[in-house]
Amino acid sequence: MGTISVLGAGSWGTALAMVLADNGHEVRLWARRKEQIEEINKQHTNEAYLPGVTLSAEIVGYDSMQQVVEDTDAILLVVPTKAMRETVAELRKVLKKKVVMIHASKGIEPGTHKRISEMIEEEMKGSELLEAVVVLSGPSHAEEVSQRQPTTVTVSSKCHQAAEFAQDLFMNQHFRVYTNPDLIGVEIGGALKNIIALVCGLTQGLGMGDNPKAAIMTRGLAEIGRLGVKLGANPLTFAGLSGLGDLIVTCTSIHSRNFRAGKLIGEGKTLDEVLDSMGMVVEGIQTTKATHELAEKCGVDMPITASLHAVLFDGVQPKDAAEGLMGRVKKHEVEQLSSDIVEAAYRQN
Repeated sequence: MGTISVLGAGSWGTALAMVLADNGHEVRLWARRKEQIEEINKQHTNEAYLPGVTLSAEIVGYDSMQQVVEDTDAILLVVPTKAMRETVAELRKVLKKKVVMIHASKGIEPGTHKRISEMIEEEMKGSELLEAVVVLSGPSHAEEVSQRQPTTVTVSSKCHQAAEFAQDLFMNQHFRVYTNPDLIGVEIGGALKNIIALVCGLTQGLGMGDNPKAAIMTRGLAEIGRLGVKLGANPLTFAGLSGLGDLIVTCTSIHSRNFRAGKLIGEGKTLDEVLDSMGMVVEGIQTTKATHELAEKCGVDMPITASLHAVLFDGVQPKDAAEGLMGRVKKHEVEQLSSDIVEAAYRQN
């Protein structure tokens, strides 16, 4: 058993802290707001993010970065993508011991188009205190994890030993952890499924049923795979927990912030109104912007992402965007096949 520092006391960071505490680790949970830390330490709750959940006394809150990482055995980063660089830069100034950094955040950085592990490595560049970066991803609502409902996730790293180290930290009878060597695929799947969840919520907000939702999820997975493979991912990863698994849970559950945000947009709310009402970060918004830019840069066709980008940032009405998607020119579903191969397949059948 060890000492684990969890940076980020939102719903997901708190739920993962509970998993670590269940496994017998000493867990230090960091947040910037003193009143939140006082609630965690005195009342053993975090009502703003996990209402009705009682936290283990083994979870101790800190608002000092220096104190929370002192002599720690591992660091778990669960802060929004937009706060990742700032948090890691602050962490680097006070870190004294070489550690594995595990992140459980899901996003792509606008402008740079970097994955989160790349952001962490850049901020720690030149330091000898970063042993390895591990990503934890998969279908996992914080609300259900905090209730110890069965959950399966994946961890990935450039260092196999670091991935297995993270697997051992988290795995228990409620929280099953697999390893996957495809770091790029695991991060891309986890980030881009939020885009598709926004669109699924949007269709529900427009009053549509299950057929369009299934279509968006299926063709959305094709988009995720196209970009992921272009960036060097293993296509099989997108059929796994951090791909299809995370896509299903995020696109079909009211627990999903991205789904709820999309639904509100479909109902006619403006983006500013939606963000004000959510109270927490909706990662898919900025991920849509970053992914749209990256797809254009890489020459990858991502029509669902492009349509959502037009709704969020160009003032296109959701109904018009949906009609535009349905009116696209005809295509083969299995896009890698040439017309000659398709015709030969039809002749054989």
